[in-house]
Amino acid sequence: MIRRAFDDEDPDRLYTVTGGRSRVRGNHLDLVTLIVSEAEPTPGMQSEYARILRMCHRPVSIVEISAELRLPVSIVRILVSDLLGKSLVSARNPSTGRARAQLPDAAFLKKVLVGLHNL
Repeated sequence: MIRRAFDDEDPDRLYTVTGGRSRVRGNHLDLVTLIVSEAEPTPGMQSEYARILRMCHRPVSIVEISAELRLPVSIVRILVSDLLGKSLVSARNPSTGRARAQLPDAAFLKKVLVGLHNL
């Protein structure tokens, strides 16, 4: 197993950063969910929240935030979920209903698969 920088992170610090939470409630945030700031950091704000708000002036994925903050993805999901709850950021999932509507139907895909097998 390859040790990453956050493997050496003090677990007590991660516990404190998330307020003791280990899971996100309600919000489904994929690794590729794009986060965009809707507000500027305020004085006295937790430093991780402020860094997220500063880096997300343009769309940034959850995994990119994790890499930049050098925190586990699970911790970043909790932090971003908090910001979403306060309407300080917005989340955009790359796969939208419109994109799903453009997918070919299953019958067509089966015909393609049969044709490929016949080659």
